[in-house]
Amino acid sequence: QVQLVESGGGLVQAGGSLTLSCAASGSIYSINGMGWYRQYPGQQRELVARITSGGSTNYADSVKGRFTISRDNAKNTVDLQMNSLKPEDTAVYYCNAEVQRKPYVQWLEYWGQGTQVTVSS
Repeated sequence: QVQLVESGGGLVQAGGSLTLSCAASGSIYSINGMGWYRQYPGQQRELVARITSGGSTNYADSVKGRFTISRDNAKNTVDLQMNSLKPEDTAVYYCNAEVQRKPYVQWLEYWGQGTQVTVSS
């Protein structure tokens, strides 16, 4: 099994900063892309930021210049540094990873349990 455990959510005032962290553990041979998604009540999850194993990144337009994603391949972790937070960033944030559990087997997608980020105005 593979587990993704997130930490770092909470309540912050507008303009403040938070860092979300996610650690993948379990039966892992290799991890390809890792990312953060968020979900507003009653809506589908949307991409916030994603990073490949080689370090290439992509961001949602709404967070460009404010959020930074990074990862540590040796530790199987991915972080999301969130600066200049806005009330519209309030959502549940989910960690995601594409994992290969053994060589030559298919890549599977795993999700964390989600962490609440609340930005007050």
